[in-house]
Amino acid sequence: MSRSMQDHSNHHSLGGSRGGLFLSSLIALLAMTSAQAQQAQGVPSLVVNIIIDQLRSDYMDAFTPLYGQGGFQRLKEQGRFYSQAEYPFSSPDKASAVACLMTGTSPYDNGIPGTHWLDRQTLRPVFCVDDDKYPGILTDEKSSPRALAVSTIGDELKVSSDGASLVYSIAPTREAAVLAAGHAGNGAFWLDDWTGRWVTTCYYDAYPAWATEYDSQQSLPSRIDDLQWKPLDDAVTDFRYFVAGGGKAKPFVHKFKSNRKFREFKATALVNDEVNRFAKLTIEKAGLGTDAVTDMLTITYYAGAYDHQSAMQYGMEMQDTYARLDRQLADLFSFVEEKVGMDKTLFVVTSTGYADSEEMMDLSRYRIPTGVFSITKAQALLGMYLIAVYGQGNYVDTAIDNQIYLNLKLIENRSLNLAEVLDRCSAFLIQLSGVKDVYTSQRLSLGAWTPGISKLRNAYNPKCSGDILIQVSPGWVLKNEDTQEQSLSRESYMSFPLFFLGADIVPEKVRIPVTIDQVAPTISQALRIRAPNACPQAPLNY
Repeated sequence: MSRSMQDHSNHHSLGGSRGGLFLSSLIALLAMTSAQAQQAQGVPSLVVNIIIDQLRSDYMDAFTPLYGQGGFQRLKEQGRFYSQAEYPFSSPDKASAVACLMTGTSPYDNGIPGTHWLDRQTLRPVFCVDDDKYPGILTDEKSSPRALAVSTIGDELKVSSDGASLVYSIAPTREAAVLAAGHAGNGAFWLDDWTGRWVTTCYYDAYPAWATEYDSQQSLPSRIDDLQWKPLDDAVTDFRYFVAGGGKAKPFVHKFKSNRKFREFKATALVNDEVNRFAKLTIEKAGLGTDAVTDMLTITYYAGAYDHQSAMQYGMEMQDTYARLDRQLADLFSFVEEKVGMDKTLFVVTSTGYADSEEMMDLSRYRIPTGVFSITKAQALLGMYLIAVYGQGNYVDTAIDNQIYLNLKLIENRSLNLAEVLDRCSAFLIQLSGVKDVYTSQRLSLGAWTPGISKLRNAYNPKCSGDILIQVSPGWVLKNEDTQEQSLSRESYMSFPLFFLGADIVPEKVRIPVTIDQVAPTISQALRIRAPNACPQAPLNY
């Protein structure tokens, strides 16, 4: 009898009960190991956040005939598609939108109410990611996420992996790149306005060798003089969506030759190709998604109007932007699918939820109520009014956008009651033409849950925002005569989508409205990590 047969015979001689017990234990152990393996496999190897600046549902749906099968159509057919997403605060811009998406909370808590605000010490505007302590690499801009007051998804991922996860952010603009990379990210890269190079800040890891090689061989500055933007194909040229000004009679051609050519380029559909080139390089060279530790990459695309002008004026360009965006998404999906695997990747795709520019048309021609509200004049009138009430003094520091900053030190030194001063300011300003309502800092804080005020309160930050917020009447133009900035006030609802695609995602279209602060806890749940530390929302079920 062979040794194996003897062993087999001896095993049976141990008795059926012990053998059965051993076999049951072995099966249970194997089942437990299998379950743990399945659980580990259920966590994505890579999360790719795609933030599309100014993506709109109406445009996305209207330009469907221009799409292929691998971009928007794939998102709609293979992804979980929330058709009615919105931000939980009023008037989002690029900075506040990215901060909300990454932190899972509103400006009131995350510290980023907008792209800029007033520094009360210097009375000068502050850019949201400016930081003199951290010089730029290949750029003069000094940047860090210092103003971001809470943790991000990427931060929590780094903490949960003891720093092993890789977290990168790539965007055309500085604020989107830095805020998306968060406090603990490995790198934030953006295109410099003046050189067109991919740059970063020394706050993060050193500029990688593979980025230096790319910069020397394939950088945008070496190619931009030969680039031109024209319609992708005849389908774009022949398509007509805009009723008025629906594209030029002849196909457009834009070249980049001026002294602001890189800034102009960054507000075209072509910038997304540059983002894709650098994103794919980062995935490949940094080895994102190639091991058992989950990594994260946040990418920002541009879907706004050409050179921040009116979409009505450049209708064909807008059509082409969406047609190209569809191909750019498909290109990225295919690349990640090949390098990492769609089953190991969680894609999250959404919008910044605002429109950069509105057509400055003369509504009075159509007898629609309109006018120009000058925040500069309102500031001056308010200052004179407060002098009449409280005596000589510079009671108003300055105004930014639709917000007025009071001289709080003077008010304190005069032993004035701040609540009374704010009430008087509100009562005075509400009488000015073009003012729909006036919200003081105290009204926003005390009336947070009053219907209609909640979103305004969420957009407000006690440390950054002004003391008085003026809500300009719809149809009126808000103008700052010092900076010559102006914007048309609109309160129309702008629909935009939210997609989840990839690992463990069951395709479904959900029409129930959702808010973007639910994205961070949803990703956190998928990664089995803690949600960002100021995130109050429950995750979406998918």
